[in-house]
Amino acid sequence: MVYRFFIILVFLVYGNVYSQNSFGIKLINEKALPKGVLFEGKFLDAVRWTDSIGDNIVIRTQTGTHINKKFDHENDGRDAEIFAYHYLVEKGNVKLLWKVYDFIKDCPVDVEAEFFKDTFPVTDLDNDGIAEVWLMYKKVCHGDVSPCDMKIIMYEDRQKYAMRGENKVYGGTDEKGKKHYIGGDYTFDSAFDEGSVVFLAYAKQLWQKNIMQKWD
Repeated sequence: MVYRFFIILVFLVYGNVYSQNSFGIKLINEKALPKGVLFEGKFLDAVRWTDSIGDNIVIRTQTGTHINKKFDHENDGRDAEIFAYHYLVEKGNVKLLWKVYDFIKDCPVDVEAEFFKDTFPVTDLDNDGIAEVWLMYKKVCHGDVSPCDMKIIMYEDRQKYAMRGENKVYGGTDEKGKKHYIGGDYTFDSAFDEGSVVFLAYAKQLWQKNIMQKWD
């Protein structure tokens, strides 16, 4: 009974990490990473599964607000960086399949570059036996309540798909009490435009689910 409750609890907390093709996806911690898996930033989370391309591990990390001495700092500002890595494990050895890196540098006001905490799906929407890995994050350098840049990056094997735009912020009400919002627009890259319609539909759903800016 206790074991069953634990499984239900894991699903409720991490229900966004799932597979449609029984890939056996597991959340793993930093200590469970194989030797040779390298990354920058602070470990956020990682998932591991097996599909038709092999034994896969994807890691998300981010630095938070800090100062990277590799950047020029003409404004005496701060930096924030995000990373994601996809490793294949083959006979005890690891090989980097792809890496995602983005950043804000030298920001003299509020700086932010971070993954959405509860958005890390692994899917097989086109049922081809190869997992699709979805990453969603926002980044901004601003001193007001303007929208943040927002991105969805999806990989299927080595093929990259990108959706880029802004999140949405509340802009107040007019004299009739109608609410107004700023931001929310997005564009798809050619890979999404030319790819499966199920990818487009899922990306739009993910975008709308996380479109509103949430203030800490």
